[in-house]
Amino acid sequence: MSIEVFLKDPSDRTDYGFDWTDWLAGDTISASAWTLPTGLTDYSDSNTTTSTTIWITGGTHGTDYLITNQITTAGARIKQRSIKIMVREQ
Repeated sequence: MSIEVFLKDPSDRTDYGFDWTDWLAGDTISASAWTLPTGLTDYSDSNTTTSTTIWITGGTHGTDYLITNQITTAGARIKQRSIKIMVREQ
């Protein structure tokens, strides 16, 4: 599985997320949890029955971070996806 890579300035407050519609195949998201490494801050996060979103602040210039979203579905399935965020002064 490929991991999406995004560029972020340390001062940005930016949203990231996933559209899980294809993978859900008719199921729905009942819970979503994000895991962030030290250095990034979860400003806000939310989900619908088919998508998840997180707003992130912080980060240190020159550092790459891996954030992970884990969902649980109404059908009791659990799935994770990750995003790589490269923090660079822009």
